[in-house]
Amino acid sequence: MKDAFGAPQSLLVLGGTSEIALATARRLIALRTRRVWLAGRPSPALDAAAAELRGRGAEVHTVDFDALDSASHETVLGKVFAEGDIDVVLMAFGVLGDQARDEEEPMAAVRVAQTNYTGAVSAGLVCAGALQAQGHGSLVVLSSVAGERARRADFIYGSSKAGLDAFAQGLGDALQGTGVQVMVVRPGFVRTRATAGLPEQPLATGPEEVAEAIVTGLRRRSETVWVPGSLRVVMAALRHVPRPLFRRLPV
Repeated sequence: MKDAFGAPQSLLVLGGTSEIALATARRLIALRTRRVWLAGRPSPALDAAAAELRGRGAEVHTVDFDALDSASHETVLGKVFAEGDIDVVLMAFGVLGDQARDEEEPMAAVRVAQTNYTGAVSAGLVCAGALQAQGHGSLVVLSSVAGERARRADFIYGSSKAGLDAFAQGLGDALQGTGVQVMVVRPGFVRTRATAGLPEQPLATGPEEVAEAIVTGLRRRSETVWVPGSLRVVMAALRHVPRPLFRRLPV
């Protein structure tokens, strides 16, 4: 449960090495979050992330989680919730893929879709059910502005995020009145290891800016968070640009 100051006391991160997720965890720990679960594939990076958060005063556990192994999600995540209530679940796993390669190798494209959408549907439903059973909690879903309108440059990734975004919105509607909040976060281009080497896009941000927006959104119980906020207006306009013109835009 949240403490007397309204801060979440426990956090489950799906995608435990995500730079955005770890930046968010640091901010929440500074606000009195004391128990953190980092779920991801076993790796030195996951262990290092756990050690760093422990150094900030949190009790941190790691759990073996594979987004592509949907059959294991109910068992793996069920064990986490069996250890006690979770106030916030941050679903932060995903892959960008390589558009040019993925168009040539359909199974690579399928992996992007299965990770970003199918895996998220599975894990999201398991966590939503557990949060509903405990009667409270927030599910934060990292979407992307790439899902707002398909672009030639990344339509495979964008389509997977479009599906995720629609799923999360519908899940939020389904959970209305249960005490469970679903918050969809739509960042633009974020400077991370995954985007290193890619041409930087307008209105780019970093993990810390996204983390700040997530924490603010949780406090306000927002349903949708854009990072930066100005992207809401930009995407509202781009959604209505005729396709022949949209194809020629440098977006």
